[in-house]
Amino acid sequence: MTRASFEDPGAAAEARHARGAAGDARGAEASPEEVREYAARVRAEVEAELEGLVPAESEDPPAVHAAVRWSLFAPAKRFRPLLVTASGETFGAPRAKLIRTACAFELLHTYSLVHDDLPAMDDDDLRRGRPTCHVRFGEATAILAGDALQALAFQTLAEDETLGAELRVRLVSELARAAGTPAGMVAGQAHDLSAEGRSDVSGDELDRLHRRKTGALIAAAARAGALIAGAGAAEAAAVTLYAHDLGLLFQITDDLLDVTASASDLGKTPGKDAHAGKATYPSLYGLEAARRRAREVFEGATAALDAIARPTPLLRGLARLVLERRA
Repeated sequence: MTRASFEDPGAAAEARHARGAAGDARGAEASPEEVREYAARVRAEVEAELEGLVPAESEDPPAVHAAVRWSLFAPAKRFRPLLVTASGETFGAPRAKLIRTACAFELLHTYSLVHDDLPAMDDDDLRRGRPTCHVRFGEATAILAGDALQALAFQTLAEDETLGAELRVRLVSELARAAGTPAGMVAGQAHDLSAEGRSDVSGDELDRLHRRKTGALIAAAARAGALIAGAGAAEAAAVTLYAHDLGLLFQITDDLLDVTASASDLGKTPGKDAHAGKATYPSLYGLEAARRRAREVFEGATAALDAIARPTPLLRGLARLVLERRA
């Protein structure tokens, strides 16, 4: 007991109540409406910043810049930038220090979509509610547009003068590791291609594939926000665990929506995964078991936040929104 609680037995009860209230506050969850309002504000700020970062269509070479803008400024959720700002602001970073990094993640994510849709990869003709980049501009220009988006992502981080040089180098490293191999997006895409048409893909293999293909960049986005805010090692580790599960949750719900949603809801072609013989959670487990798996992963993500000694309502609300999303 503290001296105060020893002298006043009622103080012990007050202290327990205060600790319980703090725990309740840390476990509070933002409502879907609050998360959507926050997401809309961040999306508007990110898109305004991107407008200034990306060359105009009139700049040479115009075809590449037109293709970049077609892909980047299509209607999109901006989920990865949202995670950068939500994580950073949870740990006390001002939005002004987060926005360029948020843009870098969106630039790199959009590059991955452009290349993922190519005929040699997933061969898709619809993305973000409009024809894919290679359908609109041709394969060669789409490849160059993806290359340009990737390069601009790293340029955006390297030239962000609101951040110190050492931190910028750290963020470049985080983004590169999440995008590449052996534990990043490229590795996950390679595993995804090699799993096509196989009937022996295990649950563990599927989790590993998607923790790399989808989850690595999502985890890095949350981690980047925490690093910019100067979060401690334990806090950064906790938000990284949360985001690894959030990325897996995003993929499970994406697989479910590929089976249950329409093209107008998704902004891309539904049923493509089944047609291509891809390994998915519904194909491995069935719809109901895949939904249960999503719930388990959601609970793991929110449990990871319990290790953070400050309120995390927005991060918890984001996880709920991913679990319950319909598009």
